[in-house]
Amino acid sequence: MHEFDFNSLIRFIKQANQGGLTKSSYPDKYHDFKVKIGFGQGTPARVPWIAFLKFNQKVTKGIYPVYLYYKSKNLLILAYGVSATEEPARDWDFNESSPETVQEYFHNNGLGTVARYQNSYVYETYQVDHNKENFGLDEVQAIQDLNNLLSFFEKQFENLDSGSSDNEKIDTNEEIEKDVDNSIVSMFLEDAQDAGLFIQNDFVIRFIASLLTKPFVILTGLSGSGKTKLAQAFARWICQDDREYRIIPVAADWTNREPLLGYPNSLESTKYVKPDNGLLDLILCAIDKPDKPFFLILDEMNLSHVERYFADFLSALESGEPIHLHSSKDELDGVPQKIVIPANLFIIGTVNVDETTYMFSPKVLDRANVIEFRITQEEMNTYLLSSSMLDLNRVDAKGSKFAKLLIQEINFLDDNVSTIHQTLLSFFVELKQIGAEFGYRSAGEIYKFYSVVKFLFPWKNDEWIIDVSIIQKLLPKVHGSRRKLENVLRTIASQCIRNPDTIDDLLTGKLSSETINHDIKYPISLEKILRMYQGMIQNGFTSYAEA
Repeated sequence: MHEFDFNSLIRFIKQANQGGLTKSSYPDKYHDFKVKIGFGQGTPARVPWIAFLKFNQKVTKGIYPVYLYYKSKNLLILAYGVSATEEPARDWDFNESSPETVQEYFHNNGLGTVARYQNSYVYETYQVDHNKENFGLDEVQAIQDLNNLLSFFEKQFENLDSGSSDNEKIDTNEEIEKDVDNSIVSMFLEDAQDAGLFIQNDFVIRFIASLLTKPFVILTGLSGSGKTKLAQAFARWICQDDREYRIIPVAADWTNREPLLGYPNSLESTKYVKPDNGLLDLILCAIDKPDKPFFLILDEMNLSHVERYFADFLSALESGEPIHLHSSKDELDGVPQKIVIPANLFIIGTVNVDETTYMFSPKVLDRANVIEFRITQEEMNTYLLSSSMLDLNRVDAKGSKFAKLLIQEINFLDDNVSTIHQTLLSFFVELKQIGAEFGYRSAGEIYKFYSVVKFLFPWKNDEWIIDVSIIQKLLPKVHGSRRKLENVLRTIASQCIRNPDTIDDLLTGKLSSETINHDIKYPISLEKILRMYQGMIQNGFTSYAEA
């Protein structure tokens, strides 16, 4: 097959406009670069792309020259590409000032919200004119621009030994390559961003993998950071209509299960009082339609004591035993005597931590994956630069084709799950000292989480999975006084880095985690432990939960 050329670029633009997805007939090389093209998977992507790969860089993790075609703007950008699936091991080195990111270019030119790839840098832009030959592109100039960018890219890696990138070891086996448009994550991110909701890629992977591990997830963290919006957006995106999900605000006066499950009418023995929020109807519908996912979103779940109003659910989720609703042998107003919580019902609780809320007990935390929301400077910058208003109507049913993926059974254990055994055991030993060790349930769920991630997102390595498991399953139960926790926090923090000798400087602030980034095995967990440690020093007490 011939090499990629200007005609290939013109054909790419034409096909992108027509909505075709086939890419097998395109050249797969340009000089000594590998060429990969993405038009979308299942449905046409809003931003088709052409990537030029070398030096072990990948579309899922790396930097590379790339064409990004923003169809709705008739705008083709030749960009210093930055992978959107995983954070690359290195960034572009521009020596002097960096060029505009795609996000900044859109903002500065009044183009509105960026559909995708906002963190890539703009090298050159071309306005696509459908009324002109070759869409108005000049062949000589376009090829010169591409060659110049490829040359600049090669200089980024010119000192590397044997073609490896950043002195990283290259796997001699053929690695799994996955186009960014092939996953449920990338499609949801694209649609969410189009609706004005900005979420990190890894955060969505954690969220989806947690739901598949166990259909009970708790979202905690800063008030107003998007917890409820993420849950709501995902439910609306994957469900076909609004009868398949409910958002129920928890009230401070909930002291039993009646606000969720209702109760038999004591005055009329043939009647059953259903809750006005529609939860019981949602459960019954989920039972009748096991091939569809249903979502219960409990907003501000800890405004009341969870153990009081949610005890029956916690027990039923764990045991699989039915919840008894009434003693009549016949149905009351269509309500059966008992119900089993169906496997296709996903429960998401949002949690704010302040003086008006109650802390969760270990009983609750042990039964869920806890995902903490933090807003980074980069995320706030992206939000402030965005001129779009949040409109979740734009995500409705866009991801319904993934519904079967979400409810499939993943009951196997990955063959390599034993690789995380020693790490789990060492954390168990340390947490046991403060009575916060985990049991068989948590260990089993971490193993299943590992298997789910390896099944759906095989490019994620063991260290990332362990890191996420530590912060979602092991740390949430850690709380106590300085006397109780100081040595334990120091020890588990040292297990998050490759050189434990630096731990004291990290804990005291003499050394920042950014300066030893290459030496950190579990960055998400380490950051959390460091914050907990500082809170302990300042207040004499610390907890996973932060206001």
